[in-house]
Amino acid sequence: MGVSTHTLADYSSSVAPARLFQAFCYDAQNFMPKAVPEFVKSVDVIQGEPGSVGSIRQINFPEGKPFKYAKNRIDEVDAGKFYSKYTTIEGDVLGDKKKCAVYEVKFEPTGDGCRYTMVVHYHTKGDYVIKEEDIAIGKQNIKKLFNAAEQYLAANPELYA
Repeated sequence: MGVSTHTLADYSSSVAPARLFQAFCYDAQNFMPKAVPEFVKSVDVIQGEPGSVGSIRQINFPEGKPFKYAKNRIDEVDAGKFYSKYTTIEGDVLGDKKKCAVYEVKFEPTGDGCRYTMVVHYHTKGDYVIKEEDIAIGKQNIKKLFNAAEQYLAANPELYA
């Protein structure tokens, strides 16, 4: 098994880190389908309390997307540092070449907004190497999803305020 690490996101946001963290970490099951329905059809909490360590949630993708679902387990949460770590443990997003994918997400305060970073550690089967074009597609999708979520929060300033 190999592990490769890639930065999928590193950009600034005008939205406060606490609001983004609340939306993505603790309330994804409600926030994502409303804010980004073109990316997320629904989020089902399979086990545990939403956003808590050990909880598992299944993200269901809309019709027409290349994947049906991803099942994620929350591994770490540090609300004071706006940091979370989760692992995709199941789903067609992994294909037959990836064992799992571990994501580290951070919202670092910067003045009125924050710096958003997402790093992924792909755990692959055998000697499989993640293709650069797959990483580029992942980066594009994360950027589109984040921009749509950021716009939704900006348009709804009372959410997670």
